[in-house]
Amino acid sequence: MLKLPAVLLSLLLLLSGLRFASAGEIQAHDFAAPSLGRTIPVYVYLPDDYAQSGQTYPVLYLLHGYGGSERDWAERGALLRVVDDLILRGAMPAAVIVMPAGGVSWYVDAMENALIHDLLPAAEARFRLRPERQARLIGGLSMGGFGALRLALKYPDLFGAAALFSPAIYDPAPPANSSARKPGVFAPAGGADFDAKMWQKQNYPPLLADFLKTGRRLPVFIASGDDDEYQIEFQAALLYSRLRQAGQPAELRILNGRHAWPVWEAALPEALSYIFKAAGE
Repeated sequence: MLKLPAVLLSLLLLLSGLRFASAGEIQAHDFAAPSLGRTIPVYVYLPDDYAQSGQTYPVLYLLHGYGGSERDWAERGALLRVVDDLILRGAMPAAVIVMPAGGVSWYVDAMENALIHDLLPAAEARFRLRPERQARLIGGLSMGGFGALRLALKYPDLFGAAALFSPAIYDPAPPANSSARKPGVFAPAGGADFDAKMWQKQNYPPLLADFLKTGRRLPVFIASGDDDEYQIEFQAALLYSRLRQAGQPAELRILNGRHAWPVWEAALPEALSYIFKAAGE
């Protein structure tokens, strides 16, 4: 019988443990977006044994922030490690996570149409995704949190829960240092100056009022740093209060930190555990 040195045996066991703790994979894809006249780069997390299982999976559409890319959650947010660990511990079900490139669009207008009418059907055609509302979730950070909340409210038949990380949901208007005030998105056609009325029309309060009329239930997890340079901790608490007053399930976490990845990575495990569980209740 072959006897391995104790140091080598320990190393092999360690490497084996790492394999079991990190069993999913992240793939790069391009999805056609006819409404944009181009493709959308997308990172996709697939759980362990996806290729062999033959089963269908819940899906989370996870959006990046202003100036980010489809790679951010994987490369900066430790998504692979976090999700593999949650699934291994049974803290969330095996799931597919779709992370599209949204540019600096704030996920409104053309990008909104591309996500809803191009990406979602294409992802469901390419991957084995469960089609019911409670198995389709959405989340995002900063600009992506703004987009995730408004899409979840605007399309009440599509999404069963939302996770918002330092969401840029300023009410009544963004602060002077917000990228929402940069030229391009919230401005009249052909103009460059920020238009507060356009912002308020696209922001969540009117969408929340319409959503509540549907009688739908939308669990929302909200996290922010306590030293956010955009004072999003106040906006996060305001949204939480409005949801609770409306009888909607919600969780709020104010973590130590700024508008930065350490906050979002720290909040990710609890956020994912909550939305996947709450969506099915």
